Amino acid sequence: MDILTFSSLYPNLVQPIHGIFVETRLRHLMAYGGVTSRVVAPRPWFFSGRPFFGSYAKYAQIPRQEIRQGVIVEHPAYLVLPKISMTAQPFSMYMAARSIVKRILASGFDFKLIDAHYFYPDGVAAILLGREFGRPVCITARGTDINVYPNYRLPRRLILWSARRAAALITVSGGLKDRLVGLGVAGDKIRVLRNGVDLRLFRPGDRAAARARLNLTGMTLLSVGNLLPSKGHDILIRAAAALPDARILIVGQGPQAEALRALARQLDVADRVSFLGALPHEELPELYSASDVLVLASEREGWPNVLLEAMACGTPVLSTAVSGATEIITCREAGLLLGERTPESVVRCVRDLLGAPPERRLTRAHAEKFSWESTSRGQLEVFSRMLDPSRAGAPAMPHA
Repeated sequence: MDILTFSSLYPNLVQPIHGIFVETRLRHLMAYGGVTSRVVAPRPWFFSGRPFFGSYAKYAQIPRQEIRQGVIVEHPAYLVLPKISMTAQPFSMYMAARSIVKRILASGFDFKLIDAHYFYPDGVAAILLGREFGRPVCITARGTDINVYPNYRLPRRLILWSARRAAALITVSGGLKDRLVGLGVAGDKIRVLRNGVDLRLFRPGDRAAARARLNLTGMTLLSVGNLLPSKGHDILIRAAAALPDARILIVGQGPQAEALRALARQLDVADRVSFLGALPHEELPELYSASDVLVLASEREGWPNVLLEAMACGTPVLSTAVSGATEIITCREAGLLLGERTPESVVRCVRDLLGAPPERRLTRAHAEKFSWESTSRGQLEVFSRMLDPSRAGAPAMPHA
């Protein structure tokens, strides 16, 4: 089955971990068998790649085409318009991708469907492409696209317009499905396919050796995610003030970096808080293995992959009770859910969890329940039903 994967959330030469979860799901689907894909991953247009322009320059540095994991990835540049960009973005993305999609078809890659990731603006653009080229579209909701964008009137209308016209809908958690249903989308059109975890990459390592290499002694708390207010790294830093023996490791980059460093200095914990920047996936298992607890204090999430990655390395987790986390942390071996999104709750739960820590082999065993195989099998069932209801042995996905 030939498919077109469409998402602005996809890694590239300049941003190797951007949207890594979309590439990972595609990689496992292709390995499972029967699927080949081309990828169209739009990027915002910017006129210069000179370092003077800071973070905007990276958009100009992204190649127009590259090959990743043996898959051809196209990066058409779409225009982001100030002030009206939220409303115009889906249409700008669609216009930028049209010629690329036409060229892909002309090259002989006759894809049968469009597999779009992230509902807004990507899903809307994908529906427009599907209508133009006569291909059914599956849209996967992943988090902010459903938790935040529907709060705005026009994006909400476009999201619902797209949902009605999609041949199939997928969410990465039950919570996101409930959110879509609450917006007015038919529940029987939505399939929940949770992200799995790469158990070969993320596995327990030599903990003592890892801690020695990283020069870690005593309690070590790890936080992984973009440096944004919604991720709650500041909550962990504030908790460090009440955990005098704790060393804090923060992995990620983003606009809040300097504010977080300033907060650590203000609270006099800067000597115990290390900012490690964005790291390749391959370097994370050692950090997970060396840490005592992964802390995720996010305000919102779709399916927080970092929880499963840490647990697969034997490290228990603490998380706010956001969508996805409540479906992952279901026993003490996995970790604990924070009662409140506050430093005080982090302190209480760290002390509780490490007062009687679960065996790391049992934490790993819990992560092993989340395999990519079941996700890939579910995707194939959805795709088969989109193309030929009789092949899936189930009713067709309803259409608007």
